[in-house]
Amino acid sequence: MADDLLFNLNLSSSESDPEDLASCPAKEPVSRADRSALSESAFNALKQSYIPRVENGELWSTIPLPLTPESDANRGGLISKPQAQDLLHAVEELYFYKRYTEAITFLERIMERDDQIDRETRELLRKYDGRCKSRLAEATQK
Repeated sequence: MADDLLFNLNLSSSESDPEDLASCPAKEPVSRADRSALSESAFNALKQSYIPRVENGELWSTIPLPLTPESDANRGGLISKPQAQDLLHAVEELYFYKRYTEAITFLERIMERDDQIDRETRELLRKYDGRCKSRLAEATQK
């Protein structure tokens, strides 16, 4: 008898018609611009606090080492995705400015604790390590 009652449950929050659910704000399509729109005052506050990032080859010096993993249990002791991207950008910047020795030294410091870096980022950092070493070898052979 209890099993029969299970299928008689009404899971909606009200006894209204399905047509009333169409007027629910959550059902209305929202454009991306509407979701990300800022009020004028919020935009001006953001504009006042904005500082552009200047890429002059010194991004690596702004990264605090040793790496500190996220306290979030879902990350499993890994650094956050923005931290990983900052590491990659710093190495890419040193590579772009042909500062291979500095890039290799920075990569060695990072890779001391590579268990805190996700697999994809670790592989990219190792590729840059190889690229920097080969470029440095080419430069010394000339």
